[in-house]
Amino acid sequence: MKIALITDTHFGARNDHEHFNTYFHKFYEDIFFPYLKEHNIKTCIHLGDVMDRRKFISFKIAKDFREKFCETFVTNGIDVHMIVGNHDTYYKNTNDVNSLDELIGKRYPSIKIYKEATTVEFDGFPIFLIPWINATNYSKTIDAMNETRATQAMGHLEIKGFEMNHNMRSETGMDKSIFSKFEAVFSGHFHKKSDDGHIFYLGTPYQIYWNDDKCPKGFHIFDTETRSMERIINPYTIYKKIYYDDTTGIPSKDIESIKDKFIKLVVVNKNDLYNFDRYVDWLLTESQAHDVKVIEDFSELKAENISDEIVENTQDTMSILENYVNDLDVKNLNKDRLKALLKGLYVEASNMEI
Repeated sequence: MKIALITDTHFGARNDHEHFNTYFHKFYEDIFFPYLKEHNIKTCIHLGDVMDRRKFISFKIAKDFREKFCETFVTNGIDVHMIVGNHDTYYKNTNDVNSLDELIGKRYPSIKIYKEATTVEFDGFPIFLIPWINATNYSKTIDAMNETRATQAMGHLEIKGFEMNHNMRSETGMDKSIFSKFEAVFSGHFHKKSDDGHIFYLGTPYQIYWNDDKCPKGFHIFDTETRSMERIINPYTIYKKIYYDDTTGIPSKDIESIKDKFIKLVVVNKNDLYNFDRYVDWLLTESQAHDVKVIEDFSELKAENISDEIVENTQDTMSILENYVNDLDVKNLNKDRLKALLKGLYVEASNMEI
């Protein structure tokens, strides 16, 4: 039996931004559902964070979610098993009140919602489904985990040591040894695809934040017979960086690679101001980009002074913050806790940028 795995769909992302909503549904209409139909896949497991915000969603996003996502599963005869993620819950310490119950409930009998750890049989193959673990359900989840006969687990888990996004690892969460009884663990929550050979974070199906721009996105197909997993790449992107360096040539004016995207024009060298202004004008007026930002990364340095050594030794924001905390000479300061707090604030601030 083959099962489609998808996670962290985050409907309503970027404050219910309609451009992102259109981009998300283009993936489902052109890639996801056609693949499932072509390969006759009749079961899907969603590994949590179906919705983006825990407390509210616009009527328009909710309507599109039901009509274009949920009802397409129903129309195609696909059974769906949805695990409650942390973004789906109203309260942080319990899964009892969640957006999936409120938006879906019993409206679609073929879509089942799981807010407690449960073993589900798929054509005789047991899989242990683990929704978001919090203070209320922790003990019950561990007990259910110890009792299950399933060899595969799928959930929405926060496990220490895995990449949350590009160049940033989680320093908090559960120890991976807790899941050692399973042959393999598949999880949502962290948006970057990564694994250690035993625990597999599947990543988002599409780009949501700028730190996704170098990370391939998509969904997966799990085969219960071979216990193998195949990744299906989503070819659509919404972010693009263009590096402007007129010492090596002016970037191409390829509308198809820019149309409807958020563009960052990173200026490395602009010796010919006339041609630079013409290119920027083209981006703003003719390229059909959704949004354009010009980034003068080296504005305080003359071009001839930008050496390879400067570029290689430039630190990212988190490294600067961590080094600052490490150098603090404050009595009884919990530096690890402070660094974790700063990292959380940095991630939140990064995610606010469109």
